[in-house]
Amino acid sequence: MKRLIYLLISVVLTTSCSDFLNTAPKDALSPATTWKTEADANSFAIGCYQDWIDGEKLLYQDCGSDIGYNQFPWEEWNPIGNGTLTASATGANFYDFTTIRRCNTFVENVQPIPFSNEADKLDLIAQVRALRAYKYFELNFWYGGVPIIDTYTTAEEAKVPRNTEAEVKAYIYKELDELIPNLKEMPSQKGRIARGTALAIKMRSALYWGDYQRAMEAAQAIMNMHKYELDKDYTNLFTIKGQSSNEIIYAIPYAENIAYNEIVGRMYNNADGGWSSITPTQNLVDMYEMNDGTPREESPLYDAVHPFSNRDPRMEMTILFPGQVWQSKILNTLDKEVNGKENPNYPLVADNASKTSLSWAKYLAPLEQYPNMWQTATSPILFRYAEVLLSFAEASNELKGPSDNVYKVLDEIRLRVGMPAVNRSKYGTKETLRELIRRERTIELAGEGLRRADILRWKDNNGKMIAETVLNKVLYRVIGSIDYTQTDPHKRAVIDVNASAETRKLETRQFIPENRYLPIPQSSIDKNPKLEQNKGY
Repeated sequence: MKRLIYLLISVVLTTSCSDFLNTAPKDALSPATTWKTEADANSFAIGCYQDWIDGEKLLYQDCGSDIGYNQFPWEEWNPIGNGTLTASATGANFYDFTTIRRCNTFVENVQPIPFSNEADKLDLIAQVRALRAYKYFELNFWYGGVPIIDTYTTAEEAKVPRNTEAEVKAYIYKELDELIPNLKEMPSQKGRIARGTALAIKMRSALYWGDYQRAMEAAQAIMNMHKYELDKDYTNLFTIKGQSSNEIIYAIPYAENIAYNEIVGRMYNNADGGWSSITPTQNLVDMYEMNDGTPREESPLYDAVHPFSNRDPRMEMTILFPGQVWQSKILNTLDKEVNGKENPNYPLVADNASKTSLSWAKYLAPLEQYPNMWQTATSPILFRYAEVLLSFAEASNELKGPSDNVYKVLDEIRLRVGMPAVNRSKYGTKETLRELIRRERTIELAGEGLRRADILRWKDNNGKMIAETVLNKVLYRVIGSIDYTQTDPHKRAVIDVNASAETRKLETRQFIPENRYLPIPQSSIDKNPKLEQNKGY
């Protein structure tokens, strides 16, 4: 029966919607015959939700940053990470208006339909407008200004120039401010947008554009709902059983064996039957503080030969590193041979082995939760409460500098995993606290798809994007071996600190300021000649 329901939804979606910037609408169902009842409106709202956010693409996004690596160019994030994009080879493509077209159709036709409860109607309309606002936010952040088209009658009328980035931002802000009051606090069903999600969209968009007062107010509004809280178990968030956690504001729903997600299969290492498509880097490991609360470069606890020892507990909760016990065995990604046999997880042995010698632990552990790693109900998290606290901290610090409220939310995040509270004397200025907040945001949310956007929006003391520093480098893997006599799993990996740079090299990366925005696909420009390409492509 469930398969039939999904099939019916699919038929409705594919016959009633089309990309309004590429083709004329060819709706098989006329509004005059289908937009009559509350059930009709709900059916078309379901259509607006289909693929509004791609959970698989979300987890690839850190590969466009310094903390993630995508080894296969055809999976589209490798060229974003190493800066080899062109207008004809754009890498991952966000330039799609299908959801916006569906939302426009809904908003245009829903008003005359009678609902048994007016609040339900307002809530449903607000949900769809929130979907549309998010898509415009996504387009505007990745591409800059894009066309705003609320309605049209022909494909020719859709051939319009780009609105400015400021105009699109103003449109998004206005939409969110109008729709949020009409949303209910509880979603009508799993996967639907409620008030907390829309506030999170408002918060993140404002933070990304540096509107700190707006971002702080949106974060505070979520905190004042008293609906969300940090999960006591950090690792629980990224498991099937943890999908009902009160920390999760919105996760992208998938259903095992029906509308399933195959992303975790791409993340597991070769010996587990995966592809190692998405892997963390040693850069990320280096960002974790030592468990005494100090950065590795300042702590006497740091040992470059044993870099996984004495670290922030979130490192082990986030990354599968060599030497730890995984699937009842010692994980070895460093030795070419183990017990006289070729090691399937050694980076140079198999195409599907992790090239960084690391894998993500988030969403992968434990492997036993998945009967089939290629057809899972894994629901990647789009928004969670820890991001709200970190956004509040960042916005408040940028506006007013250090305060008890900022320290309080940072302590809440750190103490949750057993880290010391923030050292107030060390991080007592806006500048030093900014450094801590950025590091805390990176490691807390690592592997969740936010790092690329952060290094594009964050600036250094000279006004340069952080991306210009962290992406203009050679990406390295670790070289070493496993000491099977060592009982401490954090010290089993013995890193060869004298290995040559050429031996450790994965790829040379580049980033120029013009790469702040992604290239608009040439195919889209061909269909709409009034579009102008972004600089640098």
